Amino acid sequence: MALRRLTGKRFVVGFCAALTLGLMTAIRALNPDFLVSVRELTFDYLQRLAPRAYQDLPVRIVDIDEASIAAYGQWPWPRSRIAELVTGLNELGAAVIAFDVIFAEADRSSPVRLAETLDLGDRADEAEIRAALARLPDTDKVLAEALASAPTVLGFAVLPTTAPRLPAQKAGIAFGGADPATILPTFPSALAALPVLEEAASGTGSVSLSASDTGGVVRRIPLLFSDGKTVFPSLAIEALRVAQGASGLIARSSTASGETTGERPALTDLKVGSFVVPTTAIGELWVHYDKDRPERYVSALDVLDPARRAALRSRIEGNIVFVGTSAAGLFDIRATPLGQLVPGVSIHAQATEQIITNDFLVRPDWADGLELIATFAGGFLLVLLLPFAGGLATGLFSLLIAGGLTGGAIYLYLTRNLLIDPLYPSVTAFVVFAVGMALLYVLTDKEKRFVRQAFSQYLSPDLVHQLEKRPDQLVLGGELRPMTILFMDVRGFTPISEQLTPTELVHFLNTLLSPLSDAIQAHGGTIDKYIGDSIMAFWNAPVTEEDHAALACAASLEMLRIVEQLNETDAFAFKARGLRAQTVQIGIGLNTGEACVGNMGSSRRFNYSVIGDAVNVASRIESSCKGVGAELLVSGDTRTEAPDFAYLEAGAIPLKGKSLPVKLFALVGDEDHRRTEEFQKLELQHMALVEALDEGAARRADEALAACRALAPQSLGPFYDKMAERVAGLAMAAQ
Repeated sequence: MALRRLTGKRFVVGFCAALTLGLMTAIRALNPDFLVSVRELTFDYLQRLAPRAYQDLPVRIVDIDEASIAAYGQWPWPRSRIAELVTGLNELGAAVIAFDVIFAEADRSSPVRLAETLDLGDRADEAEIRAALARLPDTDKVLAEALASAPTVLGFAVLPTTAPRLPAQKAGIAFGGADPATILPTFPSALAALPVLEEAASGTGSVSLSASDTGGVVRRIPLLFSDGKTVFPSLAIEALRVAQGASGLIARSSTASGETTGERPALTDLKVGSFVVPTTAIGELWVHYDKDRPERYVSALDVLDPARRAALRSRIEGNIVFVGTSAAGLFDIRATPLGQLVPGVSIHAQATEQIITNDFLVRPDWADGLELIATFAGGFLLVLLLPFAGGLATGLFSLLIAGGLTGGAIYLYLTRNLLIDPLYPSVTAFVVFAVGMALLYVLTDKEKRFVRQAFSQYLSPDLVHQLEKRPDQLVLGGELRPMTILFMDVRGFTPISEQLTPTELVHFLNTLLSPLSDAIQAHGGTIDKYIGDSIMAFWNAPVTEEDHAALACAASLEMLRIVEQLNETDAFAFKARGLRAQTVQIGIGLNTGEACVGNMGSSRRFNYSVIGDAVNVASRIESSCKGVGAELLVSGDTRTEAPDFAYLEAGAIPLKGKSLPVKLFALVGDEDHRRTEEFQKLELQHMALVEALDEGAARRADEALAACRALAPQSLGPFYDKMAERVAGLAMAAQ
């Protein structure tokens, strides 16, 4: 029954843990948005752990910063000033000038616009003024001329709503495999630069950052955009193309080899001149961030000031230059995984840097599958372990799983720039562990309550606690096992009870039986029942005790010492009240053998008890104590199982229900007493007495008896009185 109960508990814990694992695995397979968000936060911490190492690369940011706006006025600046900026950078030898700025409207400060919109009232010279303004250069055309004279890239932004036109496509797109236009997320329209400016520029690229990132943190940027038909590059990609003088781009997809897997095609990489850039399935780049550093920046104020411009040549010549703004009022500030707020133009610059250095973060297409396997495998190991191992071992194993996954993910990030999520598999392991442990706690607590209720009256608190910790030792419903059984009875109980009132009798029994019961429980015994003035107890159930016979012997000797002490202190007040019975004597019988132990009774009321021939023999041995004159008798089997105690053979005694006499032994002391010189001398003379009795040698028996009486303590007087009766009977038989 215990096996069934233990197996049942393990099954329940394992089944519930498996259900939890199945739910957690299903959630990971579905990959809901909240899980993506948590995973991206994990990747953020990986980048914070080890950001991309800074190198002084040919990438610069010309910053329309607070100082520039303070010097040249609020934004937007006249296009003529932007033209001055382009001209200045071109003179400094910039490889390409890419604008993270969109010139979508005509310059309102241009003389042509002023001529059309200026309110001159009723001035007589209104026509002359408007004509004079119209003859001045159009600043948009001035900027267009500056753009045409330098390698430049203009920005555009994708829009979610329909607009009149799309940006100009400057870069040719070739592809290996599926057409990127059928793979990329589509946009319905764009906010592009004026046609006159687009026509003059060398390229156009999108300044839009990823819409798929969560929490407002820019982790990925799209490298390609599509309206469903035409493919457009990002600002960084277009800047790289123009800087290298390449005419187009090559996009490769998962079907480039000609194989069809039945899955939707996915982009794998993008070739820009001599650079190959790995992409996500929808053409994005994971940005490997370095901290935003002042070394990347050049103030637009320094470029526009001829006196300062010459000192910038070493920082601009041959560089890819992004023009953007860090001014707070222009609202182009973005959050990065490193926890910094940076200008949007910085993200385009950092993306370009990692392409140049070939330092990419990679989220491989097999990562989801690996994480799903790790989630299931780690949880499955815990499901197998939970029902059999303790909480500490299982908890340490779950920590080992989490530590291994986290360490592995960090190692792959540091050595190969791979983004693998250790968090969800680790959380799954902890959730499976927590559910299993909570269920184990509930079931174990239920078991403990049952054990306490069932055995607190029979066992010592230490044994009850041991059963609570190891309920698998508890076998209910009947089990055959070797046991030692004790019966104790009060000698002359009837005369004692006749002198006491019922209340006094109850007090007497409680005074006697309480310390005797404590002695039994203190030595690992289980009290079966109280039968009036008698106690029945047993050892080796429900808790397994290998030395059960020795424990029973020690408990019995302790019981005799307790009775002696109670008599000496007149604990029963017999002497004080002048009762005929001045002292109390008990008899104890012990037997060792196989017996059936378990719950016995009806389905509604039962007791944990033991039955069998070994029990009957123990009862008969206790009944023989008076006839033998010994307070404590044990069977030969008990003596064999506990050989270190001090025994004196009582002879073969007929027992009720037994066809042949049973050899019994008087237990007179513990291991220390057995080793004393006095007992060893007594034991030799006693063996001679028993041998003479067995051989019918009356004279030799009488001599040995005399020697034994001389050596024996007073407590063995009744025992040798009974031996003397046997010697006298032998002498009479010899006459």
